[in-house]
Order: sequence, then C-alpha cells, then structure tokens
Amino acid sequence: MVEVRFLGHSALLISDGTTRIVVDPFLAGNPKAALQPNQVQASLIVLTHAHGDHYGDSVALSRGTGAPIISNYEIVSYAEKQGGQGIGMNLGGTHRFKEGWLKWFPAWHSSSFSDGTYGGLAQGFILELGGKRIYNAGDTALFSDMALVATYNVDLAILPIGDHYTMGPDDALKALELTRARQVLPVHYNTFPPISQDGDAFIRRARLLGMGGEALKPGESLTLL
Repeated sequence: MVEVRFLGHSALLISDGTTRIVVDPFLAGNPKAALQPNQVQASLIVLTHAHGDHYGDSVALSRGTGAPIISNYEIVSYAEKQGGQGIGMNLGGTHRFKEGWLKWFPAWHSSSFSDGTYGGLAQGFILELGGKRIYNAGDTALFSDMALVATYNVDLAILPIGDHYTMGPDDALKALELTRARQVLPVHYNTFPPISQDGDAFIRRARLLGMGGEALKPGESLTLL
C-alpha cells in the first residue's frame, strides 16, 4: 500500500509506511499549503526543477530531517552551498534505495533559481515504492515521448493541468492517454490566478477515457492498493 498525500500546488508526500518521499516542497509562502516545513518528516526529498514554487523549503527540510535532496547535479550543488545535502544526478539516471527506485525522465520546461542561477534541465520521474509505480511529469508541456512511460506500467500519473506555465487540461488528457496510467492526480493549479482550473472537471473527463483518479484538496490523500 502506498499513500500519496497532496500538500498543495505540486508538493507531495509519498509513503509506503516506512519511506517518506517529499516532492517539490513549496510550503512556506504557499497560500494553499497543507503543512509547514517543521511539520514534515522526510526520508528523501525529490526536486523536479529549480523554480521557487518547487525548490521551496528543500534545504530547510534536508537540514531538519537529514534527508538527502535528489535532483539534477546543478540543483544539488546549489542546495549544498546553502547547507543541504544531496545526490546529484541527471536525465536517464536511476537512484536505488532499500524500498524501491527512482528514474529521471525529461520534462519540457525552464529551470532557474530566483537569483538567476541556472538550475539544469527540468525533469520528471518514475518512482517505484511499495510495489507501485508512479509517474510524476513535473512542470512540462505535452510531448510525444511520454508514450515511453507506458512501457513501465504505471499505476498513477501526476500531471500539471494549470496551463499558462505548463500544459493545461486538454494536453494533460493527451498525456494521460500516452502514459496509459491507471489513475491520474492533477497538480500545479489553483495556487495563483493564472493557473486557475477545475480539477473535478478534469477527473470527469479522465474517467470518460476509462482512467481513474482524484482531484485532491491540499491535505487529502489517495491510496494505491
């Protein structure tokens, strides 16, 4: 059993009951955040790219919990200068840990820190934990190579639907068809006015394609059995 808890925007807590993986922990300063950094325990911290609404509180969490930051080489190097610890990787690489593995995939998006420092290439990933496979697309446009994700037989696709900065609902549905995921969780919407969307309407459309899923409110969870 794997629980995926939506913390707001694109922040997630994914756990099999032992390993707690925090993804893109934009919490302090996030008007939709379900938790603050001092309320989060982490085994691993996974960052898709360097923008502030994803990099967020990663260093504070790394310092407070001792969890390593797993991301591209540029992001980890930057975080280590701020006092975090990490494992720098790149696209195509796989990080293996006792309970599973994480493999990096491309995402079509920019990536830089708030001070203008280059943040490497934006990424998505497939995570295997507790016998389940989760694809997190990260911030991205739709692109045809998402079809390769289908070869991994994923249980859940986590897709941005906000439009404006990423793909919107129409393209996210096409991405869902390409990945052939059993369920979908929409993220990266309704945090700020430019990315206002109807998550429930998106899920209704996904179900017409034969896919399951939920539009979670911050703090809510779905369980993969």
